[in-house]
Amino acid sequence: MNFHKYFPVDVVNGPGTRCTLFVSGCEHKCRGCYNATTWPLDSGRLFERTLEDQIISDLNDTRIVRRGLSLSGGDPLHPGNCADILRLVERVRAETCGKDIFLWTGYQLAALSSQQRRIVQYVDVLIDGKFEQSLADPMLKWRGSSNQVLHFLGEHENLL
Repeated sequence: MNFHKYFPVDVVNGPGTRCTLFVSGCEHKCRGCYNATTWPLDSGRLFERTLEDQIISDLNDTRIVRRGLSLSGGDPLHPGNCADILRLVERVRAETCGKDIFLWTGYQLAALSSQQRRIVQYVDVLIDGKFEQSLADPMLKWRGSSNQVLHFLGEHENLL
């Protein structure tokens, strides 16, 4: 898997202070996408174990109270990303205490493959659906267009 950006401190992509990873690879190629540079699966830099370890370390760093991890892109559920994303979310659950996971995808929850569903079982909030430029609304919380749906899947309370 490749990635474009990692922000160890982010207050935009989900509630509270978070770690945010923007992965490479998106099959949807939504018109008006603000992150079109992430579409090629081979763009960006290689996601190595050192960055994965850094994310876990950052989530556990007590100097900054972080609510959790946000995964965006590109598309974290792109088939080429699933193995690495699954390993990362498994580690977040096993190695951090009470951190929530938000994930943005252009795929719809009802149509996910079994491999993608394995990842989603670790996710607290899934924002699904392709960005639709005609439905864009900058006032929406954590969504770019009104067709996208916030699915609250986890057990964390007060995620808004």
